[in-house]
Amino acid sequence: MNISQAPAVPHKPKPRRMRAALKWLHLWLGLSLGTVFALVALSGTVLSFQRELGLWAYPQLQRDADVAPAQRAQALARIVAHWQGQGMTSLDLPSDQFPVWQGYFPNNERRYFDPASGELLLTRNTGNDLILWLRDWHTHLLAGKNGEQVLGAVGIGAVFMLLSGLYLWWPRWSALAASLKWYRGPPTRRWLSWHRGIGLWLLPLTLLASLTGTAMVYDEVARSALRAAFSEAKPPKPPTLAARADAALDWAAVLRAADAAVAPGGPMAGAQLRRIGLPKKDSGLVTIRARAVGEWHPVGRSMVWIDPYRGAVLRTLDSTRQGPGARAYEAIYPLHGGFVGGRVWQVLIALTGLMPPFLLVTGFLFWRRRRGR
Repeated sequence: MNISQAPAVPHKPKPRRMRAALKWLHLWLGLSLGTVFALVALSGTVLSFQRELGLWAYPQLQRDADVAPAQRAQALARIVAHWQGQGMTSLDLPSDQFPVWQGYFPNNERRYFDPASGELLLTRNTGNDLILWLRDWHTHLLAGKNGEQVLGAVGIGAVFMLLSGLYLWWPRWSALAASLKWYRGPPTRRWLSWHRGIGLWLLPLTLLASLTGTAMVYDEVARSALRAAFSEAKPPKPPTLAARADAALDWAAVLRAADAAVAPGGPMAGAQLRRIGLPKKDSGLVTIRARAVGEWHPVGRSMVWIDPYRGAVLRTLDSTRQGPGARAYEAIYPLHGGFVGGRVWQVLIALTGLMPPFLLVTGFLFWRRRRGR
């Protein structure tokens, strides 16, 4: 046989080579980034019930949030006078869901105060509280801004793994029923069928959690992209107010002005006051976040800006009256955290956090059995 008669070496078609490369990438991303993704998602399952767990773990926080306006103002003035100088930047008002004042401090520390007296009840931080430790892991990988950027890369990798898994699973119509079936054995078929089957059924929720989580890491990019998609202008900047060293802040007047803004007939009628942003060194402005009627965000993205020296509202922002792009952005956190849809959505989000660990374990067991063979 001469050279011209030698059989040609077969070449794999491009689609097969691309599929093989995609399978390899899906496997090794799953075993590397997938491990971090699984641990972050598992912490999210616990954090879906962080408010309930906090009240259960600390019975001293279970107080009556319904106090008289005068008591509320006195408690607020007492808390701010003592704790603002120690780093407190903002303060959640007592509510039926969490009936104590919650103060926010640097380094993920929080302090809790009696709704009527302002007395300190509890101090929590990542060193003495498992829930806050898990929250820091879930949002920053325990490494601050650097960890947050790594988390963003993990989120992008997770979205790729989910979509590539869908592509690799996609069967011919004649094989659709068989591809959805779960098998008990042999082990290789069992782990593969469980990995594909359960992953497919919960793919929409897992993909939603991954996309919203990644969008929160790259929040400015996500916000700008959604506004640009609907041709929306940038929101107006907050008002400015110079700090006055010669004037004391009247917190009772601040609360009266805020209450008037959300009272019937006010510019934000029906909204609930949620979080007070304390004045900064170079500004005397008090910023209060409110949850308007129909808002999904648990703290709310509506704003009330107040001049604390005169007890006057300078401006308000009702987030429900923003454009669709801005409203879509404001829905990202409530959807991710399980704060919309009541208990049903909360449980679904908690179950979704179990999916990445399940996919990691079943994928690893399938790979191990197949490699053993």
